[in-house]
Amino acid sequence: MLANIVVDTFIQGGWVMWPILAAFFLSVCVILDRSIWWLRYRATLKEELQQRAREAIGTGDFQLAWDLTRGTREPFMENLAEGMTHAHTSMLAAMQLHANHLLEKAEARMWVLSTMITLAPLLGLFGTVVGIMGSFSFVGDEQLAPGKVSGGIAEALIATACGIAIAILCLLPYNFFRKRLAVLRSTFERWINHTELLVGSAKEHGHDLEAFALRGGHRNPPPTR
Repeated sequence: MLANIVVDTFIQGGWVMWPILAAFFLSVCVILDRSIWWLRYRATLKEELQQRAREAIGTGDFQLAWDLTRGTREPFMENLAEGMTHAHTSMLAAMQLHANHLLEKAEARMWVLSTMITLAPLLGLFGTVVGIMGSFSFVGDEQLAPGKVSGGIAEALIATACGIAIAILCLLPYNFFRKRLAVLRSTFERWINHTELLVGSAKEHGHDLEAFALRGGHRNPPPTR
């Protein structure tokens, strides 16, 4: 019953409903893709591991910090490993480049939702214009004119409603993902700046990360646990 109502409504909306349907499916696919990405990202976070790495860096135990980064897909540990690997050149730049790469992944396909928020209502408005134009074409025709005019108005209203509904569907997840992206960016900035401060503090106490990297300590395999 419900399926028949949906199909009948879709047909009444006119041919403009086909691009609106394509916009709907594209929006749903992107929302699911971004949701899965964020769920996987959250599953890899290990705050206890991050804390242990910060403590190791702060005390100058670079070998322990390096060992903690091995064998894990934790994003902040990978970021730290990237910085320690390039400590003899520029640790800060290496960590920033790695963070930017992850942020690009987090922002992937967000432009699709942004486009749909604008495009879907415009498609609905276009359907409105087409439907009303169709209604006006029957004005003055005494035979079956009322039914044809009302059909054109129905087509206009259905297309408009569907376009607005898709925009609403995209707007809420888009703002949520943008907020998560902003939080991720600020978290990485704090992580990188804090790591830089810890490395500087360790250097003041005679523990030089650049020397550790030059000695190849970061290439030593971690001990068996």
